Amino acid sequence: MTNNNMMTLLCIIFTLCIHIACTMDAQDMDVKENNMAKYTYLALGDSYTIGEGIPLSESFPYQLVRDVRKKSMDMEDPLIIAVTGWTTTQLLSAIGKAKLKEEPYSLVTLLIGVNNQFQNKDIELYKREFEELLSISIQLAGNRPDRVVVISIPDYGITPFAQNRNPDKIGLELDSYNEINLQIAEKYNTWYVNITDISRSGKGNSTFLAEDQLHPSALQYKLWVEKISETVENKVFK
Repeated sequence: MTNNNMMTLLCIIFTLCIHIACTMDAQDMDVKENNMAKYTYLALGDSYTIGEGIPLSESFPYQLVRDVRKKSMDMEDPLIIAVTGWTTTQLLSAIGKAKLKEEPYSLVTLLIGVNNQFQNKDIELYKREFEELLSISIQLAGNRPDRVVVISIPDYGITPFAQNRNPDKIGLELDSYNEINLQIAEKYNTWYVNITDISRSGKGNSTFLAEDQLHPSALQYKLWVEKISETVENKVFK
């Protein structure tokens, strides 16, 4: 082999090595970026969001995250702003005091209102404050209403806890509350998931309730998540 041929061969080999190295670096960068690309989730609400009466890990936000992960979607554990007994007023106050990340959340769920009804608050107050909460939720989702899911209020009137508290009246009043949150969700072009029918389908079924015979069990939340997850996977993260 002549010196010229040898030099040509070495140049070709050197060029190939550089190409392979660059390709591997690019692939490594893609892997790192994919590993860092996590969905974030903010869940706003009350006892129904924290899963009163059952382990937090079995609440619907945590079950939802696990279900989403099964679909190969990388989602962080949920950040939950919720306390048993909170009304819309208290949730608004808590959000204002919370130290939330500046980056928009990939998903925000909002379920609030049962304590407004239980405490006989003016329904006009609910309408006004729910709209404010939904507007804030959209802002926290990066001004993307398509990343916000409103969840209807379940009907606790069918539970043993409410049997001496006029269950029919409770159901009718919660229907009014859910009509309001549905209308506002539609006004702001967010997604809406009705889980009230699921709560009512469990009437007389003790497996649907936690030990307090008032709040949902992990099983009932699992049925909620099946509906919520369908919206999240096919609409929010389409």
